[in-house]
Amino acid sequence: MRQRQERLSALIREEISEILLRRVKDPRISSFLVITEVKMSKDLRYAHIYVSVYGSKEEKEQTMKGLESAKGFIRSELGKDLRIRFVPEIFFELDDSLEKGDRILRKLKELGLEDEQDSE
Repeated sequence: MRQRQERLSALIREEISEILLRRVKDPRISSFLVITEVKMSKDLRYAHIYVSVYGSKEEKEQTMKGLESAKGFIRSELGKDLRIRFVPEIFFELDDSLEKGDRILRKLKELGLEDEQDSE
């Protein structure tokens, strides 16, 4: 069962990325959006889709509102594309882990540059 969850998660991630890129026309949805993870419930009825949005707080809020608004369309498109018995209920959740990682890398880079300058 676990393997089926993982396969469906990967498939849903791919399909939703494609749907957002090519079919959803909502201007609120940022082009700097990455689906970081899809977690399926054990019964495969619910999919939590974690998205990372690069931009200001307002851009993130607008993107999440746009995703919420497009949820029905995305789910119906998923049903057409996947042809599975039950299309899972989808929930979008903001994931800021990529942004945190980027900040940490920049800080480490700054510290590395300072260390090199001190040794000269």
